[in-house]
Amino acid sequence: MNQKITIAINREYGSGGRTIGEMLSKELGIHYYDKEIDKLASEESGVAEALFVKGHESFKAKLLGGPNVYTGKVLDSNDKDFTSPENLFALQAQTLHNLCDREPCVLVGHGAGFVLQDRPNVVRVFVHAPHDYLMEQATLRMSLSPKDLEKYVEKENKRRADYNYYFTGKKWDDAHNYDLALDSSKLGFEKCLEIIKGYMKIRFDGLEF
Repeated sequence: MNQKITIAINREYGSGGRTIGEMLSKELGIHYYDKEIDKLASEESGVAEALFVKGHESFKAKLLGGPNVYTGKVLDSNDKDFTSPENLFALQAQTLHNLCDREPCVLVGHGAGFVLQDRPNVVRVFVHAPHDYLMEQATLRMSLSPKDLEKYVEKENKRRADYNYYFTGKKWDDAHNYDLALDSSKLGFEKCLEIIKGYMKIRFDGLEF
């Protein structure tokens, strides 16, 4: 790809958003970042990687109140709140900006679409699907009873929605917050990939893959 473009993907659990991101990364020959973002944020800030992982994978909005919208401010390492959830998000946001500056890439989750929303070289994508499709895809990844699996999927998607709202003040599944909202159950992964590429070609003049 001859331009430095970032594709930021948010997705419902079971929608295949992560798979689409990986496919896009391979197709375009650019890096894919998901869990690696936590490692990079740790290396850049000196904060333990486990704190970043816990910050989003175990996020519980009811314990924090909120929202507490990210403003770009980062605390000094000597501040008593340096490892607070809000500052961990800010440190992670710095890493996202650094990646966006450094290279074309695919970013999954981590509030990337909101953090990078004002940058002209960012494409924000939300991948979703009907409940039955999410459950069907989830069964391919987890060996749980139908009842337990449904609880897990609902809990995971609520956590993602709460995390997004707490730090951005915006609804996770609102199409207004994205450039593209794709129903993977109707399109399939390959067509989602082609739509994203097609949108990028139309939006960015002279883009070549």
